[in-house]
Amino acid sequence: MSDYTLFQEIPLARPSTPLLDQIDVPENLRQLDINQLPQLANELREFLLYSVGQTGGHFGAGLGVVELTLALHYVFNTPDDRLVWDVGHQAYPHKILTGRREKMGTIRQYDGIAAFPKRAESEFDTFGVGHSSTSISAALGMAVAAREQGLNRHVAAIIGDGAMTAGMAFEALSHAAHVDANLLVILNDNEMSISENVGGFATYLAKMLSSKAYTRMREGSKKVLSKLPMAWELARKTEEHMKGMISPSTLFEEMGFHYIGPIDGHDVHSLVNTLNNIKDLSGPQFLHVITRKGKRFAPAEADPIGYHAITKMEKEPTAKTVPPVKQKSKAKYSNIFGQWLCDMAAQDDRLTGITPAMREGSDLIRFSKEYPDRYFDVAIAEQHAVTLAAGMACDGMKPVVAIYSTFLQRGYDQLVHDVAVQNLDVLFAIDRAGLVGEDGPTHHGTLDLSFLRCVPGLVIMAPADENETRQMLYTGYQHKGPAAVRYPRGTGPGVEIQAEMTALPIGQAEKRLQGNPGTKSPKVVLMAFGSMVTPAQEVAEKNGFGLINMRFVKPLDQNAVLEAAKEYDLLVTLEENVIAGGAGSGIAELLMQNAVVKPVLHLGLPDRWVDQGSPQQLLKECGLDAPGIEASIENYLAKLTT
Repeated sequence: MSDYTLFQEIPLARPSTPLLDQIDVPENLRQLDINQLPQLANELREFLLYSVGQTGGHFGAGLGVVELTLALHYVFNTPDDRLVWDVGHQAYPHKILTGRREKMGTIRQYDGIAAFPKRAESEFDTFGVGHSSTSISAALGMAVAAREQGLNRHVAAIIGDGAMTAGMAFEALSHAAHVDANLLVILNDNEMSISENVGGFATYLAKMLSSKAYTRMREGSKKVLSKLPMAWELARKTEEHMKGMISPSTLFEEMGFHYIGPIDGHDVHSLVNTLNNIKDLSGPQFLHVITRKGKRFAPAEADPIGYHAITKMEKEPTAKTVPPVKQKSKAKYSNIFGQWLCDMAAQDDRLTGITPAMREGSDLIRFSKEYPDRYFDVAIAEQHAVTLAAGMACDGMKPVVAIYSTFLQRGYDQLVHDVAVQNLDVLFAIDRAGLVGEDGPTHHGTLDLSFLRCVPGLVIMAPADENETRQMLYTGYQHKGPAAVRYPRGTGPGVEIQAEMTALPIGQAEKRLQGNPGTKSPKVVLMAFGSMVTPAQEVAEKNGFGLINMRFVKPLDQNAVLEAAKEYDLLVTLEENVIAGGAGSGIAELLMQNAVVKPVLHLGLPDRWVDQGSPQQLLKECGLDAPGIEASIENYLAKLTT
C-alpha cells in the first residue's frame, strides 16, 4: 500500500512524528479525519522502532497491531469502553497512544513503566496481564458487570492466535455463549498459513457479515423461519456451510458467536468501518483479523521469531572510542539444560522433551532438530504439558518438562494430582527461577519453592553453579519418581562444566566453608540455596562465617542442619524465593521437629510484588546482594547482643 513505509532499520535518532505528537490521549486521536490514520500509523510504527531500539523489549507483535490499535481507539470511547489486551506483547502501541509516549524510554527499567498492561499505571490498562489467554475471561467479566450496572459500555478482548491455543481461552468462549452480555472478541491472527484468505472477496464478506442490513435480515429470517422448523434448519445449515467454505467460522458460530472475517489487519479504513458496524451489535461477536508480526520492518518480517523482542541498540563507536576487550562468554543456564537434554537423549531413547511454547527460551532448538519424534511443543497449554508427561511416564517413557517457573503455576494442579500423587518419573526443568528482570512481577519466578515444597514425594534441587545444574538434571532424571531442578535466568558464576554426568546423593548438602568460629563470636553459618550461594560465599569469606551449599530444598540434609545448629550460634538461610513457606521455612520446621531452639535469620524475597528492573538492581533492592546480606546479618546480630 503506497500510504505506508517499509522500514529497513531501527532509527537511532528520534524520528519526526508531527501527527503522533498531537496524540496525548485517544480523545485526540478521535478528532482526526479517517484519511489521516495511514500517516499516523507510519509515524507510530517509526516511533515504536525508535523507542524499543533505545530500551529493548517486545517488538514484533507491536509492529503487527499498529493499525488495529489505532482503529480500536478511534472507534471505541476508551477508557470508558474497555479494551482488554492478551499477554501484553502487543500493547506497546496502546501505551504510546494512551499518555505514555514520553515515558517509553523507561519501559522495562527500574522505576519505569511496565512491559505489560498494568492497572495501577493507567486507566486505559483495564486488566493487568503477563501470562497469555486471560483476555476473553476478563472481558466477559467486564461485560457482565456492565450489564448488571445498566451501562451502555463496549468491551473488546484482543487475543493472538498463539494465545488461542490455551484451554482457558476456549473455556471463556464456551461460557460467553451462555451469558447475556455484549462482548467482542478480536482474534489477531498472524499465522501466515491462512494469509490467502485476505483479499477482495474475504473483505467484502466481512463487510457484509458485519453490516446492519445483514444483521436485520438474519434476525428477521430467524423469527419467520423459526415457525417452520424444517425450513429454519435448512437455512441455518446453508448459511453455516456457505460461510465455512470461505472462512474458518464454523467453530466459533457453533460456540454461539457471530463470526466476522477474516479481514486485513493492516487496512485501517476497513478496520474502522468493520468495527463501527460491529460495535452496536448485541451478543457475542468474533472478529478475525489477519496481521503480520513485525509488519513493515523488513528484518522482523523476514524473521518474526528472532525479532519477537530485541535488546537495546548501541550507537556506533566514534573513531576515538576504544572498543572493549571481549571476554569469553559464560554459558547460560538454559544452554546448559539444552546441551544436557541432547546428551541424555543420546544415552536413553526413552527420553522425551516437552515444552509449552518455549522452544527458544528453554533452548530446545537443537533437541527439536536432532530428536523431532521425541520433541513435543504443546503450544500455550501448561496444564496439558504436565499431564501429557504423566501419561508418557505411565507407559515407560522418561519425560522432561522444560517450563518457566512463572508458567509452572498454571500446571500446579496437574503436577500434584497427575504426577506426584501417582509418583511418576517426570523431571521438571524449571527455568527463570527468582528475579528475571525487566519483565516484572508476572514473569519473576518467586513462588516455586513455596508451592513445590509442600508436595509429598517431590525432590527439589537448586544448583549453585553451571556444573551443579548439569549434574542435578542427571540426578533428577535417574531418580525414581517426580523431581525438579530450578535454575535462574542468564549466566552463572563461571564454573567449568564436567562432561561426565554423576548422580548426586539425594538430600546431601555441601559444606563449603567452616568459617573461623575460634575468632568470631557469635558464630554464624550461611545456609544458601541455588543462586544465593555465590553472594553468600563472598560474605562468608569476608567475615569468617561458615557456608553450606544446601543443594536440596527437599529432602533437606537433616544431618547438616542439626550439626550446624550445634556448632554455630546463628543460622542464616538464603534463597531467591519468597520467605513465606520457602526453603528457609523448611530448615526452621526441621529444627522445631527436633526440639532445637536456635536463632534463624531468613533472607529471601519480601512479601510484596517486586517490579521490573535489572536482576542486579532488584537483588540490591531486596537486600540479597552481598552488601545487603552482610547488613542484614549485622542488624540481626545487634539485636541478639542487646
